[in-house]
Amino acid sequence: MGGSQQAAAADPRSILVVLPTWVGDFVMATPALRAIRERFTSAHIALLLDPNLRELVRGGDWMNECVEWPARGQRSPIHRQFRDFVWDLRRRRFDWAVLLPNSFRSAMFTWFIRAQRRIGYNREARGPLLTDRLATPNGRRGWWRDAESAAASVWGPREAWNAPPVRLGASLPKKPRRFVPMPLVEYYARLAQALGCERPGDRLELFTTPDCDESIDRRLASNGAVERRPLVVISPGAKFGASKCWMPERFAAVADRLIAENDATVSVTCGPGEEAIARAIASCMERKGLVFDDPPLSLGELKSLIRRSELWIGNDAGPRHIAKAFDVPAVTIFGPTHPDWTATKHRDERIVRIDVDCGPCQQRVCPPGHHQCMTGVTVEAVYAAARELLERKSPKGKAAALTRP
Repeated sequence: MGGSQQAAAADPRSILVVLPTWVGDFVMATPALRAIRERFTSAHIALLLDPNLRELVRGGDWMNECVEWPARGQRSPIHRQFRDFVWDLRRRRFDWAVLLPNSFRSAMFTWFIRAQRRIGYNREARGPLLTDRLATPNGRRGWWRDAESAAASVWGPREAWNAPPVRLGASLPKKPRRFVPMPLVEYYARLAQALGCERPGDRLELFTTPDCDESIDRRLASNGAVERRPLVVISPGAKFGASKCWMPERFAAVADRLIAENDATVSVTCGPGEEAIARAIASCMERKGLVFDDPPLSLGELKSLIRRSELWIGNDAGPRHIAKAFDVPAVTIFGPTHPDWTATKHRDERIVRIDVDCGPCQQRVCPPGHHQCMTGVTVEAVYAAARELLERKSPKGKAAALTRP
């Protein structure tokens, strides 16, 4: 940035923080949001967010207000709604715009609204639109060694960034592609530090609201699941793409074992458009579980459900980070994505993955079509990780003995 000292020299009266659009990316940004809120206590902070994050942000105190992008399909200058939106924010004369996403669009928008200072990473050819440009810390050319050593100085050795994963196979490929994987919380932390904030940790945080807590109480009670413990939540979807999704019949097999061997109540959740996956799991299960598909849970209700659970199981997707924000033990099944991008120090997470020659490819659809990175993950490996976390949580070493305070 032209630099962090300059940014810290004069405190802004108003800050617009442009949020990422993915659920998991937002949750991993919460340590940086907390650092910004604590550093600029007298500033009016507005979060610019996609409407899909509305329920996720609810209950948080990182900001004074939330501002939502226009509906999809109305986000170009040819639409009157977008032009009105730009003019409304331009009249507010934000002192700073802090860009968490790397997109060109976010920089162009803050240029449109004439934010006095526009602060973000110098990526995606958007440098001329920013007033304060941060060098990308994990680019392939020259920066990657600095990124890895800086992250290691805070996080310790790379293998310590997450709890020990359950690995079947060789180590991950070491050759960097365009960018070297580094924890996204670290990426956001550097941006917060450039603003003059204290260095954020990696403690993710979210909040529930009474209406969603009560809704979950009602839905669990209607299924007779209020008293049984432990409560296990399975989230089988992934908005990223089909390549991230483990097979429904294997989720069903894990659910059956948890019910039979650990006396668990298993609930299967889904987002809009993922109902078929949840129903497929239910149809494969031999024992009765709860399927929240009609209607699907809102993100606010999902937060409340995960918060009161003893274990979460799912793919590398947004609900995984919700579990970590509430300190809920998590079993995460990884396929095409690199675990270092989303690493945190959450000690009660177990990553289950295998190494394949073609991965991690970061592709939404398996290029070769064999999906080996997911088909190679066994029911036994996922169940073993789940059982270990449940037994660690139990004071008697038996998952069936778990009770909530």
